[in-house]
Amino acid sequence: MSAFVPMTDLQYLRALVALLVALASLPVLSFAAGASTVSTNKVTVILVVGAAGEEEYGKNFAQWAGGWKEASHRAGANLVTIGLESSQEDDYDLLKRALLAQTKENVAELWLVLIGHGTFDGKEPKFNLRGPDLPASELATWMQPFKRPLAIINSASASAPFLNMLSATGRVVVTATRSGHEQNYARFGQYLSEAIADATADLDKDGQTSLLEAYLAAARRTTEFYELEGRLPTEHALLDDNGDGLGTPADWFRGIRAVKKARDGATLDGFRAHQFHLVRSESEEKMPPQVRAKRDELELAIAKLRESKSAMKEDDYYQNLETLLLEMAHLYQKGRTNNGRIEGKAADE
Repeated sequence: MSAFVPMTDLQYLRALVALLVALASLPVLSFAAGASTVSTNKVTVILVVGAAGEEEYGKNFAQWAGGWKEASHRAGANLVTIGLESSQEDDYDLLKRALLAQTKENVAELWLVLIGHGTFDGKEPKFNLRGPDLPASELATWMQPFKRPLAIINSASASAPFLNMLSATGRVVVTATRSGHEQNYARFGQYLSEAIADATADLDKDGQTSLLEAYLAAARRTTEFYELEGRLPTEHALLDDNGDGLGTPADWFRGIRAVKKARDGATLDGFRAHQFHLVRSESEEKMPPQVRAKRDELELAIAKLRESKSAMKEDDYYQNLETLLLEMAHLYQKGRTNNGRIEGKAADE
């Protein structure tokens, strides 16, 4: 007999919406397998491998990059790689140009993955590149114009200050360390590259591994490494997806839900990161990007409403919840497709 897996909040929400649709005698959301999308609606992954310093590290970083490349190819993502091949141009300039070339407003996700070493002098954190290094402050400036879903993953040592400087609404930021002073070689990047498309990391059993789930699996494997080696851990990963720049450690989660509370009452992270999937399930892949983006927006609104439930009158809470759920049901009804089209509009418009 298989073990019982409790229904998560997200699964419960989608089941409830499906029930509302059925009760309202509306067609359940169905997407044509042949729905077409243009490249601007595809996920983009910019994969940056930094200066290795030593040959052994270089081999490791190339192997970790291979995991991301394989996952990106499986996802059909637009993949840009920097630092893996020789170039006449500095990697700093290549990265800047790659980011400038990206669409700034889009429903498709942009993933920026940094693999390598980092430094922190107490003021400015940097990611080590071949040639000039990348300061977090400059990366923050480059990312400022983006109004699309962003995942920024810095798996380097001393990466924590990148989280503080890059955190913003609508972004997921992951770092290998919780402090800029954790400057030893970080192994978190290895385990994240292995988990990002690993079905065994799929905690809620929805057929796809989210960035949150990959983060939790990688953090757990990192901890296990230090325990098995009998070493004191020199890296503690953080994830921020609510824009407060604080981050939440992996050991605050039970399953995919953060259960510990910050002393200052700060909002915990995780819900937005659980909506990011590099390799999506078949049903998610068929969903038009605009419908998926609107659904994610409504789910986040419901999550925020739930967090404020204790401070609201019960009638107000359920009235607001009903409004959001009915909007979700209406979205599902509108999401009917006919050969990749939604109510007369192409899915990629």
